[in-house]
Amino acid sequence: MTFAFSGRSGLVAVLCSLLVLNGCASYYTHYAMFPAETSAGDTRQVRVSWQSAEYPGWWLANNKATPIRLETQCSERVWRITDQNHSDSGACGEGIRACGEPGKDRIAATGQPATVKDVCVAVEQGSTLRGVADIGSSFGLLVSCQPETAVIKRGDEDVNMDYLRPSPVAYTVHARKVPRGTLSARLPSFNESECNED
Repeated sequence: MTFAFSGRSGLVAVLCSLLVLNGCASYYTHYAMFPAETSAGDTRQVRVSWQSAEYPGWWLANNKATPIRLETQCSERVWRITDQNHSDSGACGEGIRACGEPGKDRIAATGQPATVKDVCVAVEQGSTLRGVADIGSSFGLLVSCQPETAVIKRGDEDVNMDYLRPSPVAYTVHARKVPRGTLSARLPSFNESECNED
């Protein structure tokens, strides 16, 4: 009887601990905005952003992070840069990267159509980088593809699908890290009026 009581109270204690300690994570928003040229040669603002949950060193859970969103001012193309921890990480290799989309991208070095097995965008930050959750405040962003067509037709409308110009040298990105839910965690917005001027 004593054993059953101890086992039950131990189980309750463990469950309560899990519920309490699950709230021990610190949540952050990471983002950066910088000007760069697109494949068409236009200077645009580029925004990268992701969310993370960081746990104390003594806690069993590993730090977690969402995929990185890579957006370009005036463009509808949004890249999702993932790692092996994300369910939609794609089939183009290891690391933190975004795979090509057939019909949308070309490999810049060869001009060949990109496939789902081609890396189009990759994050670089040394050999210790395992996933998005490990990214620090400064990292490299290597772009290896260009859009199949920078502007597509959607009915009578021209839709911009351009993004960062490919380069053999990685772009250096300096990201801010702020507690989620604070005023400073709001992402900087694009000036859409500049798109209408084109």
